[in-house]
Amino acid sequence: MALDYRKCAQEIADNIGGGSNVISAAHCATRLRLVIGDNSKVNKAALENVDGVKGMFESNGQLQLIIGTGTVNKVYEEFLSVTGASAATKDDVKAAAASKMPWWKKILKTPGDVFVPILPAIVASGLMMGLVEAIPKFWPAFGQTDWYSFLDLVANTAFALLPVLVAISAARVFGGNIFLGAVIGLMMVHPALVNAWTVGNYAAGEIPTWQLWFFNVQQVGYQGHVIPVILAVLLMSKVEKLLHKIVPEMIDLFVTPLVTVLVTSFVTFTIIGPIFSILENYVLEGAKWLASFSVGAVVMGAIYPWTVVMGLHHMYNVIEAGMIAQTGLNTWMPIASAANFAQFGACLAVALKVKNQKTKSVAFPSSLSASLGITEPAIFGINFRFMKPFLCGMAGGAVGALFGALFGLGAPVYGVTGIPAIPAVNNVPLYLVELAISAGVAFALVWTLWKEEQPEGAAAPAPAAALEVPTVSVIRCKNGSVLQPVKGTVIARDQIPDETFASGVLGDGVGIQPADEVVVAPFDGTISSVAESQHAVGVECNGMEMLIHVGVDTVNMKGDGFTCLVKEGDAVKAGQPLIRFDRKKIKDAGYSDTVAVLLTNSDDLEEVECGAK
Repeated sequence: MALDYRKCAQEIADNIGGGSNVISAAHCATRLRLVIGDNSKVNKAALENVDGVKGMFESNGQLQLIIGTGTVNKVYEEFLSVTGASAATKDDVKAAAASKMPWWKKILKTPGDVFVPILPAIVASGLMMGLVEAIPKFWPAFGQTDWYSFLDLVANTAFALLPVLVAISAARVFGGNIFLGAVIGLMMVHPALVNAWTVGNYAAGEIPTWQLWFFNVQQVGYQGHVIPVILAVLLMSKVEKLLHKIVPEMIDLFVTPLVTVLVTSFVTFTIIGPIFSILENYVLEGAKWLASFSVGAVVMGAIYPWTVVMGLHHMYNVIEAGMIAQTGLNTWMPIASAANFAQFGACLAVALKVKNQKTKSVAFPSSLSASLGITEPAIFGINFRFMKPFLCGMAGGAVGALFGALFGLGAPVYGVTGIPAIPAVNNVPLYLVELAISAGVAFALVWTLWKEEQPEGAAAPAPAAALEVPTVSVIRCKNGSVLQPVKGTVIARDQIPDETFASGVLGDGVGIQPADEVVVAPFDGTISSVAESQHAVGVECNGMEMLIHVGVDTVNMKGDGFTCLVKEGDAVKAGQPLIRFDRKKIKDAGYSDTVAVLLTNSDDLEEVECGAK
């Protein structure tokens, strides 16, 4: 019998709290994607039983209902009619999901969203700057060579034109035209303006000005500034979007960019720039005081890892960039280095002390990563998971940050901490002492206070072979590669003995006829979901959303024969065991033990290729 699209849409609406509870709605090739206002009004059990809904899951703030190719668009049309919701794109839905965050979290998250994409350029420049500055200390003659001049230019480019990088990235974040964003960024560091780093050399009254109506505007650039640039591009994006809505299409191509740039540039140079440059300076003065004030350094060294947990630590890039622009010295970096290196010390202590081989195999590489300034694997994979090592790391960070503040440590770069920052610091021996103190205190506390808990009847540690990283990839796309998560024979998706999996409505992928009873992580990523019956997990990495489902209809076993070794939010490494399962129990229950490995958002990704390789 043909599906009644209207009835399907109506039942979906009834079980999500009605149209008034829908913030945004869109669809892709197979799924209805919804952002819900009040999740407590959603009846998930009833939704799964709606005729036409083949499955559901939540991801990145979206409720996604699997309808199927050729059907979802018809149900979507009826859904819009039933609920009165407006049609939206997938990007609109993603933006709506992000908009549900509290206002304060959005404000703190924005600098991170802007800076994360440009960090590779900043880190590369920072490391090169450190090396270029360090060489003349040991070889003074090098500072007079053309090579020094050339390398200094290469190293300084990202910092000299930082507002341009920030403007382009901010335009992406705010949904504006990135090329218009680049124009705004270039305008703010135009060579016709007085360079902000040299404005101090001008005597009173020497700085040229513009008289624009009743605004007396100094012709000074915004080198090193961040907040005024981000706000200028935010305004630009708002103006551009408004004009696209009200300007007739016939003249939109000409009018919208022209008016957008004129309005944004005028407001930027007359209001946003002058006001927020002053406010930014106050923030920077406060940050410098906090970094140099012993109690302030102790507090920040302790709480810095919490901002990593909340994903807010990239906001410090704004402070660091401003410090360098003002004084040429980033005194915030030693605080971050102390905090990060303390987490390294805590994680290393766990790696050396723990008996569980799975934990040890995660802890060692995670500690190495933390020593290089990338602490997420150590924090999420080990320290925060066991909590006491995390707290010991906070203590080590506090002590190390205090040392750095007392001795005035700093660097002319930002974006690097830990070992990579060694060439850039103003006092290498004292910086090494700071790192040793931070890691040493954390290591000693973990070694003394933390004890590995062994649950009664715990299974023996897994053999080394079970922890080997797979070498065969089963799915490849532009975003990355998915390794074979369980040993066995790889079969095509359409050979999986389940219509839902085989048809591809849950996404493209493969099936595996298992020869082993352990599912391992197919890449370094994060656990996004764990089935209550422990037979399936979701794993995410670099935009790829994976579903690994052990067996067909094994949800009916209610967890019997399955042991999930991870929980939602865990960071995992490729090859790390995720699920142990009993093949005999599955077959005795009358089910297929075929493992479905599916890229659930395959329709959003490019160049998806499936099959063992």
